[in-house]
Amino acid sequence: MRHEAHTGHGHHHTHQHADHGHQGHPEHHHTPAAGWSMAAQATLHCLTGCAIGEVLGMILGTAFGWGNLPTMLLAIALAFFFGYSLTLRGVLRAGVDFRTAFRVALAADTLSIAVMELIDNGVILIWPSAMDAMLSDALFWISLAVSLVIAFLVTTPVNKWTIGRGKGHAVVHQYHH
Repeated sequence: MRHEAHTGHGHHHTHQHADHGHQGHPEHHHTPAAGWSMAAQATLHCLTGCAIGEVLGMILGTAFGWGNLPTMLLAIALAFFFGYSLTLRGVLRAGVDFRTAFRVALAADTLSIAVMELIDNGVILIWPSAMDAMLSDALFWISLAVSLVIAFLVTTPVNKWTIGRGKGHAVVHQYHH
């Protein structure tokens, strides 16, 4: 993807699992049922943060005139940053101290964001001409949308599995009503 022309080849994954607006209480330590609905919700939160970070990374990489690799690395770093930040915001709203909230965000989101970024960026890398597509090209937006859908479909079962083990989004759930 030609990033100097891609202000938005964002790859997408934001994990803001805790950003549900609930006031949580850490004393409610129960493992939620690992349903598909909860897994899909956790994955959508992840997708949101990742998308914000990736699109911003593409915009910045383009503005700085960077090539594909540094732009993609910046986009991935920002995807993790925004993914963690969205979760952190929700957990902090529950009245948790920053250090604990930061640990919760890392525990809740790391695997989910990593899987989402791997799949999303992998699809773009193997899609013929997607790395050279410009923001004004339909291929740019189509490959981006398809990569996000595939990343969502792969990451949702991962989140279901981690929630069922009391990990991932289940860690955030204990801070919600």
